[in-house]
Amino acid sequence: MNEINFVNTYSSLTSDEIIAKEKSNMDEKRFKHCIGVSQTSRKLAKLNNYDPDKAALAGFIHDYAKQIAPERFIKVIKEQNFDPNLLNYNRAIWHGIVGAYFIEKELKITDPEILTAIRRHTTADVEMTTLDKIVFVADFIEPSRDFSGVEEARKIAYANLDDGVGFELAHTLDFLITNRKKIYPKTFAAYNKWSVKD
Repeated sequence: MNEINFVNTYSSLTSDEIIAKEKSNMDEKRFKHCIGVSQTSRKLAKLNNYDPDKAALAGFIHDYAKQIAPERFIKVIKEQNFDPNLLNYNRAIWHGIVGAYFIEKELKITDPEILTAIRRHTTADVEMTTLDKIVFVADFIEPSRDFSGVEEARKIAYANLDDGVGFELAHTLDFLITNRKKIYPKTFAAYNKWSVKD
């Protein structure tokens, strides 16, 4: 895998081992998406004076748990004392909040900042670190994303990371409401923090 390499893995595993484990955990399309998010995270990190290597790693592993079987998520939510309300949602939410558990156990990454960014990338939050914002936005604007408004989202995010978070949350809530989908409470709160223009 020449496209990607991590000097510091924040893990007892090597870069090659993390890449191999991630690749075996998902289909090819998802894996390519993770590479795109990694590269976009690196670019956003450089624009926002953040460690580009750490951001690239967090971006790469953000969807590690995306295609884990729902039964495994449900088992972990129940056995590891996660908020029981999570059972009212699905993998779209779980792969961030609960996904960090799998990353810690299987990829051996224990860095709190990386794990928090993984937890928050599916929901956002009222409090978000620079890394949280980078992974959240990179997931939305990476090169393979193709939806109405993506070019505007890229332009906004590269100019101002906070505005990128706000644009993404407004776009996501609009989609969820239009399609009558359930909205996770933290995402509502995050929208009120990052998207509302006074």
